[in-house]
Amino acid sequence: MDINLYLKEKKEVIDSVLEKYIPRKFNERTLRNILGKEKYSFDIDSANRAISEPVWDFLDRGGKRWRPALFMLLTEALGGDTEKVLDFVALIEFIHNGTIIIDDIEDNSSLRRGKKCLHKIYGEDIAINAGNAIYFIPLKIIMDSDLDTSVKEKAFEIYSQEMINLHFGQAMDIFWHKGGNRGITEKQYLQMVSFKTGTLARLSARLAALLSGKDEKTEKILGKMAETIGIGFQIQDDILDITAKERKKFGKAFGNDITEGKRSLMVIRVLERGEEKDKKRLIEILDSHTKDKNLINEAIKIIEKYDAVNYAKNLARKMLKDAWKEAEKVLKESEAKKTLQSFMEYLIERDV
Repeated sequence: MDINLYLKEKKEVIDSVLEKYIPRKFNERTLRNILGKEKYSFDIDSANRAISEPVWDFLDRGGKRWRPALFMLLTEALGGDTEKVLDFVALIEFIHNGTIIIDDIEDNSSLRRGKKCLHKIYGEDIAINAGNAIYFIPLKIIMDSDLDTSVKEKAFEIYSQEMINLHFGQAMDIFWHKGGNRGITEKQYLQMVSFKTGTLARLSARLAALLSGKDEKTEKILGKMAETIGIGFQIQDDILDITAKERKKFGKAFGNDITEGKRSLMVIRVLERGEEKDKKRLIEILDSHTKDKNLINEAIKIIEKYDAVNYAKNLARKMLKDAWKEAEKVLKESEAKKTLQSFMEYLIERDV
C-alpha cells in the first residue's frame, strides 16, 4: 500500500470537511452557523482577516493530515459508518494545527512548513487567537450532531481529557528546553511525548471506537496503539530534525530542536550514557539556544558519537511492534487492517 498516495487521497476529503466549519471566506450565513444569529451586527471582515485567512494560510501549506486519516482508517477497520462520522476529522485536524500555531510562538520559531511561522506574518495576537479558536470551533461537530446524549457526553469527555493531557505534555517539554530538570529519564520523556504528541492520535482512535459502537476495552487498546504511533512519529520527527537532507521537503530549519534546547530521546540517551565532558558540552550548546551552524553540528556529532539516532529509531520500532500485537486482536481481518499496519510502519520510517 502506497501510504503517501493514501494520505493524498484522504487529504482532499478532509479539507472539504474543514471548509464546512471554517470557510475560506466567512459570510453572514456561515457566521450564524457557528455563532448563532447576531444580536447587533457582525464584522465579517475581522472574522476573515483574523481567523479564516491565517488559519487557511497555515492549512494550505500542507501537513500530512495523518491523524484524521487514522480516525477514518480505524473507523473502517472497526466496521463503523465512515460517512456518518466524517465531520469528526475536522475536530482532530483543527486541534492539531492549533497546537502547532501556539507551539511556534512559545518556541519563538521562525519557519513552519516551508514558510514564516504564522505569528511572524500576522502578529502574535492574531496567531494566538486563531490557534485557540480552532481548539473550540470544531466542538460544534459534537454539539450539532444527532448522536445519542450519552455518546455526545463521552465524546466531550474524551476531548476534554486529551486536551488536558496535551497541555501538561507541552508544559513538561517547555520546562525542559528552558533548562529545567537536569535529570530527565527516558520514562519521563516517553510520558511527555505520550501527552504532547500521542494525545491527538489517541483522541482519533478513542473517537473512532466510540462512534463505531465499541466497548471501553477496545477503545483503550486502540488508544494505546495510536498513542504509540504518535510517540514513534515524534521520535522520527526529532531524528529528521538533525538528519533530513532535503530541508525544503521537511519544512523546518535544520537543527531547530538544538536551537530550542529540546531534550529529545537522543539527547537523553547521551546524558544517560555519555562521558562527562560530552554531556556537559551538549547541555551548554542546548542551553545557549544557538543558531550558529557550527555549534549545532557540534551537538549533532556528540549525539552521533553515542549512536543515539539508531537507539531512538529501534526503540520506536519495538514499541510499535508491541502495540500492534495487542491491537490486531480486536480488529477483524480486512483491507483496512492491512492498510493500518502499513500506515504505522510508514510514520516511523518516513524521510519527510
